[in-house]
Amino acid sequence: MAVAALCLFAVAQRLWSLPHAGFQLCVVPVAVALFPLRRRRPDTALLILAVLAGVAPVVGPVTAATAYTVALDTVRQRHRTRLLGGGSLLITASAIAAGPSLGTGSAVYGLELGLALAVTAVVVPGLVGTVHGQQARLLHALRERGDAAERARRFADSEARTHERARIAAEMHDLVGHRLSLISLHAGGLELALDHAAPELREEAVLVRRTTRDAMRELRQALGVLGPLGGDTGPDAFTDATGTRADVEALVAESRDGGISVRLEWSGPDLDECPARVRRAVHRVVRETLTNVHRYATAAHVTVRVEHDDPTVRVTVRNGASPASTGTPSEAGTGRGLTGLRERVELLGGTFEADALPTGGFQVVAAIPAEPDDAVTRRPFGGGPEASKAAVDDTAALSREPRTAGVLTFALGATALWVLLAFAIALVYSQPRHVAPPQQPRLGMTYQELKGVVDSPAARAAATGHEPPRPVGSVGCVYPAAGRGPRPGAFAVTRYCFDASQRLISIDRFTVPSVRDTPPWETP
Repeated sequence: MAVAALCLFAVAQRLWSLPHAGFQLCVVPVAVALFPLRRRRPDTALLILAVLAGVAPVVGPVTAATAYTVALDTVRQRHRTRLLGGGSLLITASAIAAGPSLGTGSAVYGLELGLALAVTAVVVPGLVGTVHGQQARLLHALRERGDAAERARRFADSEARTHERARIAAEMHDLVGHRLSLISLHAGGLELALDHAAPELREEAVLVRRTTRDAMRELRQALGVLGPLGGDTGPDAFTDATGTRADVEALVAESRDGGISVRLEWSGPDLDECPARVRRAVHRVVRETLTNVHRYATAAHVTVRVEHDDPTVRVTVRNGASPASTGTPSEAGTGRGLTGLRERVELLGGTFEADALPTGGFQVVAAIPAEPDDAVTRRPFGGGPEASKAAVDDTAALSREPRTAGVLTFALGATALWVLLAFAIALVYSQPRHVAPPQQPRLGMTYQELKGVVDSPAARAAATGHEPPRPVGSVGCVYPAAGRGPRPGAFAVTRYCFDASQRLISIDRFTVPSVRDTPPWETP
């Protein structure tokens, strides 16, 4: 803004000789100092700069930028109209008031300058800012509506998947659960029957019944995964205490009772104030990792660490190498449990890492936001990290193009407005100022002071023989061009007579008859 105002000052001073150039140059830093107030006090900044622009037109660019910003940020139409109208009136009034003393020389010139500045420094930038502000607010509303529609669609998809999973869980419960219950029932009856008939086969019946019971328990866990995330059933159903410190200590105690050496480390406050989905995720991570330790590293030492600070909840489960672990890669798990944990954590906006340690153990680290956003982040369909990175690059490129076009458009518009301000000032300052009207001839004036009085030979010839006697002391007379007389057929002649010192001593006005040439064939 300072550069634009100084450039306008330099151009106007060089081409049109600004009046009171020093005063107008001193007003520029004052206007630039007021320019940052347009964000906190838009009304005050615009009105004060309008007054300064009327007094010193070189601060027009600063006033125009302020009018644009105020119109851009003002939402209420009536308030915006009052501000722009008030600014236009103030800039015109100040130009009229400052015209005779500091401006162009008269109130009329001040009015012309004020009207030109009101249009170029207030009205036009205000209209442009109004259009841009309404466009930005419309785009913001459309984006919010699109985001709401996308969230509704995702919620509908999630509900559909949840219902489908619940239907599959019900089918499995009705079919497989019923068959397993029958097998367990018959195995119990067979155990009682063999207790007296064939005691040596009783242990086989007990094994069948226990295996069936384990299958039923695993089926219930599978049904809990397939069913709604918040409605797990069975002995592992989620409650208000799920994921809290007491719940995690209970999971660790169960693992100790199962023969695993587990140590719990907890830092930070409890998780009872966290959302339910965060506590469920913590419970899932601890339970799944401890279950994996039971399956694949029974003799390993395990450390469960939960760190809760304000932004995140960090869960780390680490086990050392199992001395008795000699399994081959074929004995490893399918990894579906860890995949499910990863999806659950990433749906909450967190990160999940599961890697083998160089010492032979395994470590799982899950960082979960303590207050996750409502929006659910999803990966692009059918893509991994490369596809996600490509999508981000494409989005950045698409958003960069409108931004570049907007910057170029703004720069061109600002340049055009600066040129328009310069032309508006030129229309007023290029006109002649302080031009005094010519003095009327009076006695005692010298011939040099009678500007515009030129002797006419035709008027001198017409006055010959019809003029009154010349005054005493005159040495010469001047006869300007004659005009029409008071009656038809006469000319009015004015005679200026001068003495030897070329001073006007007589002004005589008389009429002479006009001469009419008659053709020879006409009768006079």
